[in-house]
Amino acid sequence: MTTIDDIETNFELLDDWDDRYRYLIELGRELPPLPEGTQNDTTKVPGCVSQVWLVSDILPGAPPRLTFAGDSDAHIVRGLVAIALSLFSGRTAPEILAIDAEATFGRLGLQEHLTPQRSNGLRSMVGRIKEDARRAMAEA
Repeated sequence: MTTIDDIETNFELLDDWDDRYRYLIELGRELPPLPEGTQNDTTKVPGCVSQVWLVSDILPGAPPRLTFAGDSDAHIVRGLVAIALSLFSGRTAPEILAIDAEATFGRLGLQEHLTPQRSNGLRSMVGRIKEDARRAMAEA
């Protein structure tokens, strides 16, 4: 998976937003498919206009570490899922809770170039990821 640092660097290199949208779509194409049967009401992220599914896996430890997989039925949103996964997956629960996703998305220029519906969906994904991290800490 592409790292968030690589994504930020690539966004800086792309001056035109059409090129950035194409890059978002390419990031989405690189997402591995979700395992069979995981696209369901339990994994669906509410608040997204497009369908988005997030699956979290809590790895035991002190503190617990979480990995995420995701998918969407829309190309650009699938790229946004890839960005969210690169930002959060593989980190500990406290690290996830400390990440300022809005600042990262701001550096990428996403707030100015996404529709309000896609921005709301991105916030819903981040909310779901952080909720999973809080739950993992409570269960540890």
